[in-house]
Amino acid sequence: MFFVMPENTRMDFTALEEFVLQREALLRLGCFAGVFAVMLLWENAAPRRSLTLPRLQRWTHNIGLLLLNSLVLRLLFPAAAVGIAYSAGSMGWGLFNHVALPYWLEVTLAVLLLDLAIYLQHRLMHHLPLLWRLHRVHHADLDIDMTTGSRFHTLEILLSMLIKWLVIFLLGPALLAVLIFEILLSGMAVFNHANLRLPARLDGILRRLVVTPDMHRVHHSILRHETDSNFGFNLSIWDRLFKTYIDQPEKGHAGMTIGIPGFRDAQQVDRLPGMLALPFVKPW
Repeated sequence: MFFVMPENTRMDFTALEEFVLQREALLRLGCFAGVFAVMLLWENAAPRRSLTLPRLQRWTHNIGLLLLNSLVLRLLFPAAAVGIAYSAGSMGWGLFNHVALPYWLEVTLAVLLLDLAIYLQHRLMHHLPLLWRLHRVHHADLDIDMTTGSRFHTLEILLSMLIKWLVIFLLGPALLAVLIFEILLSGMAVFNHANLRLPARLDGILRRLVVTPDMHRVHHSILRHETDSNFGFNLSIWDRLFKTYIDQPEKGHAGMTIGIPGFRDAQQVDRLPGMLALPFVKPW
């Protein structure tokens, strides 16, 4: 069933993995664009909350930050996560390069472990003061909609990429697992930040497995104990397992305030220059 592999480890990349390596950027972009289009239509058809700021103002700067981060990542980290997984496999690094498992099981376990790593990283971002100063750019948005899911300070994005590389080198996951994870990471970030209304019964069913918009919205509450809850981005199991799950916000989804105390000026928190400066200004 499972055994230690020889020192010269797995090099037998399948045809599927070769396809993933060659098409990963197109696949990720296509899936992201598809989710974005669906969420845009859904937000317009059935919004959950009334927005306090004009959408054009927020979207211009949130998407501007996304484009800036994408450019910086491309310049500093030309090898995407799938490419790093290929390098790890070629060098025989990581857990899955030293144990033999059925391919489907390896992919499943790798996606689960990558998902757990993001959950733990997210908790660190909240509990280490220096990291929180970076991460609060994400939380300072005065509204929450699908563009909030891509609103992160450039330094946090770079740090997250380094952490992702480290986890991939430690795990040595299959290329398909990394591609699935990357698609989930970007797609679920759009979905669970979306300002959309789900029927309560459907939301209750979905959140047994995945993070829904209502579940994640609690995390963007101005109340700190609610901010420090519901850290998951994809699977809801981690919040339940580690006792960080809150079912509903105290003031309800319509009445809750989005954002963080001390940063309520839209000119500061919802414009690109202010977002980039936010980690370096008071209050700390």
